[in-house]
Amino acid sequence: MMDALAAFHFLRPLWLLALLPAAALWLIERRSSDALQQWRGVIDPALLPYLLVGADRHKRIAPSDWLFLAWIIATLAVAGPAWQREPSPFAQAKPAVAVVLKVTPSMLTQDLAPTRLDRARQKLADILAAREGASTALVAYAGSAHLVLPATPDSGVVLDLAKALSPRIMPKEGDDLAGALTLARRALASSADGGSILVMADTIAPEAAADLAGNKGPAVTLLALVPPDTDTSGVADAARAMGATTIPTTPDQVDVTAVLRRLDSSDAAASVAGEGEHWREAGYWLVPLLALLALFWFRRGWVLT
Repeated sequence: MMDALAAFHFLRPLWLLALLPAAALWLIERRSSDALQQWRGVIDPALLPYLLVGADRHKRIAPSDWLFLAWIIATLAVAGPAWQREPSPFAQAKPAVAVVLKVTPSMLTQDLAPTRLDRARQKLADILAAREGASTALVAYAGSAHLVLPATPDSGVVLDLAKALSPRIMPKEGDDLAGALTLARRALASSADGGSILVMADTIAPEAAADLAGNKGPAVTLLALVPPDTDTSGVADAARAMGATTIPTTPDQVDVTAVLRRLDSSDAAASVAGEGEHWREAGYWLVPLLALLALFWFRRGWVLT
């Protein structure tokens, strides 16, 4: 109890200033409705109480008193009384991710059945299912990079568009991973947590790797879509150039688990930054009192001017 009293405060204390005009109007109304005050300068004070009929009416609870009480309760509610903390509804929200998918003829190789591109879609489906509700953007690239979908929590749309991607619809052949990363960073620019980037590619051309040095911005994770026995030294070198972590594709869920661990690693940082909890506003508990006071205004003869 003492801890609650010590923590008690108002989230919007400036609203308490609304009590000043309420008190002023209430005092003015009480003074103007006081019959004794109106005749005190005319009738002898000793006789005044006996000559006025109903002179004690100002001592009763009048409509203005109930209105003043309702004003006080409403002001306290709007000011936001709080004394307890609760988890933020966004505390458990996973950080946004921009998925960069390579869509080139090499991704149609069938060493990862049915193809590398299809395996990428399967892995993407598993990742999206595990991150349900998290914002995901989709970027496709070959010789040019294209933003397919800005960040959205609708994982079904992301997966449907990923399934519609094919090398034959890409306007240019090549390996513009640098341009794709630029689009991914732009897609995450409005994300409060900064987000991260997931690159899903089989190979990275040496000339493309030269443009990746000194990558700045969100953390990058590279899922290498090649069989386990394939030489990925070129991919690893490009990943080091852009400061990315390479995760090899596995036939089971080991690679998906590793990717999820990387993508969701910023959750703890958000909690440390103080976004995990907020003050629980208790003003709504005063609303039933306002509703009860409103019932008095259904009485016949209750008028306030």
